[in-house]
Amino acid sequence: MNKFKIFSIAFLTSVTLSHAQDIELAKKAIDAEQFEKAKSILKSIIQTKPTNGKADFLLGNIYLTQSISDSAKIFFQKGLSGTESARLNNIGLGQIELESGNTVAAQNLFGLAAKDLRKKDFEEYIYIGRAYMNISKPDYKNALTILSRAKLVNPMDAQVSLALGDAYYGDNNQNEAYKAYRDAFQADNTLIRAKMQLGVLLKGAKSYDEALKAYNEVIALNPNYGPVYRELAETYYKWGRNKPSKSAEYMQTAIGYYEKYLSLTDYSLNSRMRHADFLILVKDYKALEIEAKKMSEMDKVNPRIFRYLGYSAYENGNIDEAIKSLESYTANPTNKIIAKDYLYLGLARIKKGTSADGLSIDSIAFSSGLSDIKKAIEMEPLVVEDLNEIGKKMFSQKLYKEASSIFELGTTNTEAKNYVDDNIYFGLSIYYSNNKKDVKPDPIALQKADTAFGNVITASPTYQDAYLYRARTNSLMGNDEMTIKYYDAFVAKVTEKGPDELAKPATTKKVIEAYNTTAASYANTDKVKAKEYFAKTLALDPTNNYAIESLKLLK
Repeated sequence: MNKFKIFSIAFLTSVTLSHAQDIELAKKAIDAEQFEKAKSILKSIIQTKPTNGKADFLLGNIYLTQSISDSAKIFFQKGLSGTESARLNNIGLGQIELESGNTVAAQNLFGLAAKDLRKKDFEEYIYIGRAYMNISKPDYKNALTILSRAKLVNPMDAQVSLALGDAYYGDNNQNEAYKAYRDAFQADNTLIRAKMQLGVLLKGAKSYDEALKAYNEVIALNPNYGPVYRELAETYYKWGRNKPSKSAEYMQTAIGYYEKYLSLTDYSLNSRMRHADFLILVKDYKALEIEAKKMSEMDKVNPRIFRYLGYSAYENGNIDEAIKSLESYTANPTNKIIAKDYLYLGLARIKKGTSADGLSIDSIAFSSGLSDIKKAIEMEPLVVEDLNEIGKKMFSQKLYKEASSIFELGTTNTEAKNYVDDNIYFGLSIYYSNNKKDVKPDPIALQKADTAFGNVITASPTYQDAYLYRARTNSLMGNDEMTIKYYDAFVAKVTEKGPDELAKPATTKKVIEAYNTTAASYANTDKVKAKEYFAKTLALDPTNNYAIESLKLLK
């Protein structure tokens, strides 16, 4: 009997050690972003020992990473009844509350997780800190506060330093982030994520060459560490964005590294979705369509697949499929709809209503599409930056009314990179749509154009044509005083640039227009001034017929 007792104790001890080793294997798989492998390990632990609360917690965290909060909640709630590390599951439930905006409920749950901790305990603080960082709107200040408690308990722990590095990085404190990552790797040289993060810091600082060197050092340590290839992909993507001459080459390199990342992690639906998100970034819509179809074969009901089908269908010219897919996705309010979903749906509706020759757009289709685009801007104001090219295409096709509606959306956001450009084209679109013989000028629209040109002048005072078009706009409104003011300002800007500018034929023509229109504006109120401006025209062009004939009438 005593032998049996000894055997039982030994057996239980070996099982416990085995589970502990399996937990470590699962954590390594999570770090390597091999989530399906980690899930398999953790489910096996839970099956053999349902009371292992830590396995439930880690599994729930994976589901949160994959945005499957319902499954995460099931495992967290189950884990609370466990006998090992059960309290950790309060942290998982707390993160769900944080994501929902229930801060008080989250803090109460975090309090339960940290209640009655022994002096040497600090793991709970790490996970609470990460909960603050892992939500869609991270709270890095609170994360740092919590993680500082972990550091007081064990200042040399590698995971504490790694978490602090992530928090400092998120809080834009690059110096402290660097120190924390360095300390983490020095404390545990097998923790290569910390070394990789040093490269991430360099990428964020646009030191792309140095970032690549840092990543290559990681690869030298472990060529099968998948996340480093994702970082390489994102680095080449950003480098290509900042170096147009190399953009095409670097985008292809980025795609290659992302494929390498996938091969070392997993090809689950969630991983394919991350891949699809990256393909959207690099604008490889042919590959996106292929990926979306593969995903639909794996899971015909996952709503997010409709997003990828919609985006790729629009970019690849299948407008009906784009509308169908994006309508299906945005119709369900429980889906995590983003601004780009409405943007693509709006653009697809407009494209559907555009004639084959591109010279007309059905008004109902345009109105419907514009409504969706406005929804996108409400969700993310900087979506207006994606509209500039759309508006310019309409402008080039002389769809001035529709172009003005698109450009107007960009004139209200001074932070947008196209703000000045959008104001210029907004004003031009209105001007040209009103500058037709068979069109009665719309004073309300023209006043908007005047304001737009004013915005351009404020933002870029040296842009001389803004004064010219502001004068032309006021001329259409019959506002002689403002017409004269802005034509004079235009001529003054040209004069400031010296005789070489005035000698340009295109500029000379515009100056003559300014003199003649100003003279005509004075004709009924101040003949002396009118004659003076016509004389200026003749000084530039002695044969100008309009000035010659007008002077005859003024005598």
